[in-house]
Amino acid sequence: MKLGLINSAWAQAGRDTAWGIQKTKELGFDTIDIFVDPLDVGIQERRLIKDECDRVGLPIVSVCCVAVGLIDFNPSVQNFHLERCREYLDLCYEYDADNLLLVLGEYIWNREVIPPGEQWQTGVENCRLLAEHAESLGLKIALELEPFPLSLLNNVDNMARFIDDVGHPALQANIDVSHLLLADVEAVQLQKLRGKAIHVHISDCDGKVHGDLPPGRGVVDFAPYLDEIKKLDIDGAISIELEYSPEPDKIEEWVAEAYRETDKLLQAAGLRG
Repeated sequence: MKLGLINSAWAQAGRDTAWGIQKTKELGFDTIDIFVDPLDVGIQERRLIKDECDRVGLPIVSVCCVAVGLIDFNPSVQNFHLERCREYLDLCYEYDADNLLLVLGEYIWNREVIPPGEQWQTGVENCRLLAEHAESLGLKIALELEPFPLSLLNNVDNMARFIDDVGHPALQANIDVSHLLLADVEAVQLQKLRGKAIHVHISDCDGKVHGDLPPGRGVVDFAPYLDEIKKLDIDGAISIELEYSPEPDKIEEWVAEAYRETDKLLQAAGLRG
């Protein structure tokens, strides 16, 4: 698998887009994932991302999208987010990416007002529509497992069930290693996603709260998860996710450390290449 980086690590530290892309390549990454909303950027920034990635030879594998409105109970909100996600998929196509990394939302009102099954079905129906659009563009959607109690997709069983309910080959799973630990998912459970997973995120955490730290700075035992990921034979990338560095002025060192430690892990697991 290839080793990539989600470029939000640079943006959250206030670094320029082009600078972050160049530095990602200099540090040795094979690929890059882009966190950008097509409705928030102008055409110049939109093109700069692709042009700079092409210039340095850094393929864009995934574009990240958070669309909690896909499971909102208001049809108008759903429709807006459907159209917004279609814009994201069009951007993936423009960037020659492999997939759209999609984060769904959480059950509202503590699952006590709207029947949970109704909100689940809303997500299934809307994701099926997006999967159809993705397929028309030769793309796939990778759903992210979020480790929070009210997240729709907060464990492997729910992820597998949701993918089966949608029933479209363009809709698959993303595997996030630190999220699995926080959700108390044992590594062996990843085999339930055989044939259903296309992309991987990797980071560390303290075992209690969402952290997205460089591997080695938390408590994640990566080897068992990476062994199971290898068995899944995913033809894709493992992307480092780093969020909100505690020392933004030292972001280059932060990312370099993450690259170095992750590369060691992937080499030991026979996953890099």
